[in-house]
Order: sequence, then structure tokens, then C-alpha cells
Amino acid sequence: MIHSVIQDVTGRITARSKKSREGYLAACEAQMREGPRRRRLSEGNIAHASAGCAVMEKTELLGAKWPNIGIVTAYNDMLSAHAPFEKFPDLIRHAARRNGATAQVAGGVPAMCDGVTQGREGMELSLFSRDNIAQGAAIALSHDMFDAALHLGVCDKIVPGLMIAALRFGWIPQIFVPAGPMPSGIPNPEKARVRQAYAAGKATREELLAVEAGSYHAPGTCTFYGTANTNQMLMEVMGMQLPGSSFIHPNTPLRDALTSQAVRRATQITNMAQGKDAAFTPACNVISEKSIVNGLVGLMATGGSTNLTIHMAAIARAAGIIINWDDYAAISAVVPLICKIYPNGIMDVNHFHAAGGMAFLIGELLSSGLLQGDVTTIAGGNGLHAYTQEPIKNMHLEIDSVIWRNGPTESLDAEILTKVATPIQSDGGLAVLKGNLGRAVMKISAVKPENRKVEAPAIVIDDQNDLISMHKAGELERDFVVVLRFQGPRANGMPELHKLTPILGLQQDKGFKVAMVTDGRMSGASGKVPAAIHLHPEALMGGAISRVETGDIIRLDPANNSVEVLNVDLSTRSAAVQPPQPQLAALGMNMFAAQRAIATDAESGASTLGDMPWFS
Repeated sequence: MIHSVIQDVTGRITARSKKSREGYLAACEAQMREGPRRRRLSEGNIAHASAGCAVMEKTELLGAKWPNIGIVTAYNDMLSAHAPFEKFPDLIRHAARRNGATAQVAGGVPAMCDGVTQGREGMELSLFSRDNIAQGAAIALSHDMFDAALHLGVCDKIVPGLMIAALRFGWIPQIFVPAGPMPSGIPNPEKARVRQAYAAGKATREELLAVEAGSYHAPGTCTFYGTANTNQMLMEVMGMQLPGSSFIHPNTPLRDALTSQAVRRATQITNMAQGKDAAFTPACNVISEKSIVNGLVGLMATGGSTNLTIHMAAIARAAGIIINWDDYAAISAVVPLICKIYPNGIMDVNHFHAAGGMAFLIGELLSSGLLQGDVTTIAGGNGLHAYTQEPIKNMHLEIDSVIWRNGPTESLDAEILTKVATPIQSDGGLAVLKGNLGRAVMKISAVKPENRKVEAPAIVIDDQNDLISMHKAGELERDFVVVLRFQGPRANGMPELHKLTPILGLQQDKGFKVAMVTDGRMSGASGKVPAAIHLHPEALMGGAISRVETGDIIRLDPANNSVEVLNVDLSTRSAAVQPPQPQLAALGMNMFAAQRAIATDAESGASTLGDMPWFS
């Protein structure tokens, strides 16, 4: 039986989204056609699309007998998580031919690495890259040549951007194909220790570089549970990629077999498929109000990245579904944290996978009535229950062969992955804060209980480097709440502020009460220090944060869902003016000025793409 709160939240979202969801589904239905999409193209159109293909593929494309699969790739070899995608198109093309289909790279999308841009001006491009990725994927899919699409993406803004495009082209089947995590490197506590030692001047740059390089050391996703790995969890929980495919290492026989199996499954869910496994499954039918709520449940149960409090709203709206942070709060109150993955613990996603991984997680949440199993997934058959299975490579059959077996029903390490009845924390660890400063979110699953409530004088700054200068000058040896403003979507693109985590963590470890309030973002890997983030209205829009002054007493109290300035009438003060930002032009941010001018608030998804008419 489904938990009553999960049912209630799903019902509220469904009622709230009735008009927009109906409009979206009607628009997708109007685009659906029998037979291959390319049959409606002119001879000249098809000739252009097939001119560069091998003879066999050209024959089938011109004959329009086989389904054609579009590949949208975010490959580049600067991102460790995306470097394995270099060989995927060839693997996919060969697998398509074996399964009676053709496959073409429809287009590539940008993929920037937040790990490279952390603390740099380039981070101001990061959030908006999501919408550029969505637009790039839309261009790739706009040719109307494809009967299904495979999306090759893993990391922070890339998967949400690809999802938005997949749903805007929701009348064809779409499958997400991951690359998997790198092997475990230097333990996360050691990495955090050296980072803080460097911030304290007790470690050299060479020592810091050695530990960073030992942590990020091979092809594959970074192994901490930040936004990239949260994305992978969500794609399984929401039924958009194959069961158990998230956390298999790159460049292994099972990873290659799963990629080939994704091709096979894509051919089976087109409207041209035949045989017992054929089942037309367009993306618009996979993502529903129930699957969105399932995603939020997964986010809480695993202690996932706070970046998804922004991205899930944008993804949902692409499918005509409207969610808000009150939905997150209601779900967080009843879904316990049952995973302890860094930064919520010391172990990484490889240890999570070995302890039982996604199969155990989904099975446990289904049996506890927290996930809704009666949803459509790309795996077909038994709804979300198919995701309680895990894949193994069948070494005795053809290259595409993967066998799914029942996943574990008992965790192999309860310190990392446990049951709902014996949780790591009784709630999902995400608090929605409200008060005279506005609305914000706080991830508390990684914050020790004694550090969660902070009442201290404000230090108001407009540039994260100002706090670094204060630290170097020895001015932070006290209790404080750093109020970092003009970091919202319209001000400077809402960069992550992970660069400040070692400094704030160092002061907290000294025994000071320390916290942050900002209209910007923290990294998906942050969590040790209490931080009210994504605050809106943002400073540039006249939000209350623009009226806070250094010395004001700020109280963060997640237990009572509050963030406020004490004993001050903020309405009597003038709003601060954003200081000049010469760095914007230096790194090309001026090209994103139009996006900054129209970006919505964080709770609405910080979107620059605009809504379809049915939202009005």
C-alpha cells in the first residue's frame, strides 16, 4: 500500500498540473505517426540525411524499413565521466545493425565540468548550460529522422538538459545510456582533511594536488554522491534507463553489453517494433506525475544533490507537470534517509553499488510503500518492479546479451545502505526554510545535529573571494553567518560556491557557529556546513537578502523551517545595488546576458526556455 503522504502529494501535483499536463500530452499525441518518421520527409531530405552513411545503413534509411535511432552525445574527453562516450557511437551503430535498426549521431551538446570551474568565473556559465544543452539536443532531434533516441550524458547539468529536450520531443521513445563511475581512489575523509589543512595553511599546494589527483584519477564519474551520481539514480528511479545500469564501471564487458542492450530495447519500443517484446513507449508516457514523485522520493532516501531541487522543477515542467519545494518538504518528512554515501558518509557510490545498490534501494522503497510501482518505464513489463533486478553479463551468448537476476533483499553493508525500518535518519534531510529573508532549501543530512541551528551576526559580501580574503586576514575567528548575495540566476547565472566549503568547515571544526545564506548554489557534494541556499527572491530582484547588513543577527533553524533576520524591519532599508562585474565579459558571460534577463527563480527551475501556452 502506498504511503498516504506520497499519495496526497501526487494528487496535489496532478490537480495543480491538470491543464498543463493535458496540453502537453495532447501536443505529443498530435506529433505521433505510424511507421518510420522519415517516411514523411521528401526524397531530398532523406538523401541529405543518409549521404554520409555506409552502404547498408543508406539502403535501410532510403528504404524506410528499419527504425532509425538518433544518438545525442555529450562526449568530450575533458570530463572523466564523459570520456568513455568516445567509443559509444560505433558500439551503438553495430548493435543497431544486429537488431534490425540503424543509428546515427544526431548531434552533440556542450558538457562543462563543474569540478574544473569551481571557484572560477566560468562557473557563472554552468547553470545556464543546462538550457543550452536542451536547445542543442532539440536541434539534434529536430530533423524528424528518428524513431527513438539514445542520450549519452552523466554529469551535473547535462542529464537535466537532455531530459528537458527528451520530454519536449516526448512523442518518440528515449533512453538514457550512462558511462559509469571511475574506481574508488583516495578515501573521501582524507581528501576533505587535506583540503581543510590547505585552507588552514598546514598543507602545501603539492600535497593538495596529490590528493585531488588521487581522488579523480580515471575515466568515469567522480565517485562521491554529488549531482552526477544523483542524476544516475534518478534516471533509474524514473524509468528512463535500464535497470542496474547506473554504477557499472566504464570499459568493462558488462558496461558494453548494457550499452548494446539499450540499443536493442530502443528498437523494441519504437512504433515499428514487432515481436513479443514490442511495446511503443514514448517518453511522454514514461514521465508522469507518479514518476516525478518517485524521483523526489529517491532524492530524499539517498541524500541526493540539492542541485536537483532546481533541475527537477525544470524537468517536470517540460512534461507539463508543476512541482514546488513544499512537495519536497512533504516527501522529506516521511521518506527516511537509508543511504550513507559521501558527503553524507565516508563511502562512495562504488561501495553503495557493492552493498546492494539500486536494486536493493528500489525494492526496499517499493515494499515500504514509498515508491509507486505502477508506472511506465523503458524496461517495460512490470513497471518499476523491473528495477529490483540487477544485470550480469552472459559470457556464453551474443555480445548484446545481459541477464537480469533478482537483486538482494538484504543489504551487504548496513552502514552504507539500510532498510526503511532502521534508517540512518528518520527523514530525507532536506528542509525548506521560510522567513523574512524569503524561501530557501537546506540539505541537513550531512550536517551534524549540533551544528544545524545557528544564530550569529551576519557578514555580508557580494563576492565569494571576499570571504577568502577575510579568512587569510584572520577575521573569521568567531561565530558568523556569511550572507553571500547577488549570486542568483539573474545576477550572475547562480554559480556553485563549493570553493568556500573548506574555509567554513575549518571554522566549524574550531568550535565556531558557522553558516551561509545565499541566493546562489552550493555543490552537490557540499553538506557539512549548514547553508540556506537557492534563496529567492534573489538580491538582484530586490529580495530581502539585498537589505541585510553586516552585524544583523541571522537565525537558521531547519527544525522549525525558518531563516530570518532578528529584530530588524528590512522593509525600512534600501536594497543594495549589484557591484560591477567586469569578469562577465572576460569569459564570454556577456553572451548569456539575454538568458540572465529572463531566468525564473530557483524554485521554478531557474529556466530560460519559456513555457508552452498551456501553462498560461
